[in-house]
Amino acid sequence: MYQFISNLPKQRLPWVLLALTGMGLEASALFFQYVMELSPCVLCVYERVAIMGIIIAGLVGAIAPANPVIRLSGFTLWFVSAGYSLSLAIEHTDIQLNPSPFSTCDFFPNFPTWAPLHEWAPWLFNPTGFCDEINWQFLSFTMPQWLIVASSIYLAVAVIVFSCHITGLIKSAK
Repeated sequence: MYQFISNLPKQRLPWVLLALTGMGLEASALFFQYVMELSPCVLCVYERVAIMGIIIAGLVGAIAPANPVIRLSGFTLWFVSAGYSLSLAIEHTDIQLNPSPFSTCDFFPNFPTWAPLHEWAPWLFNPTGFCDEINWQFLSFTMPQWLIVASSIYLAVAVIVFSCHITGLIKSAK
């Protein structure tokens, strides 16, 4: 099992699967927005950006999984995006479960001037809702709580795969 996990990053399919899972999350976000008519808030939009990072990580890794620089780039983006997604989801959950007039989120996204995503793709990145609203629950978990679960899984899988991969590389170098 260890050897199997260790070799996964050298194959294209696992990286494609990583990207596809992120695309599934993005598709579900668009379903919630356009079919169920749930308005995304600023933190929802930032969470979408973090999931886009996971999609890009999968696509980067799939480009040339045999190339160690490409693999490391994919892993780095995977770790950063999953960690950012987890951080945002925890913050969002706190705002929802502990509402306070002093703890709110912005109404307009704060993207860099060189990448105004809310202007380039407003259908995906333009927030129209409020962060403290709980409009949807499944098994008594809110949407950001489910994102905590998903982000934690992304992070745990990244740690396991990366650790096995690095350990396998060290063992094969001896």
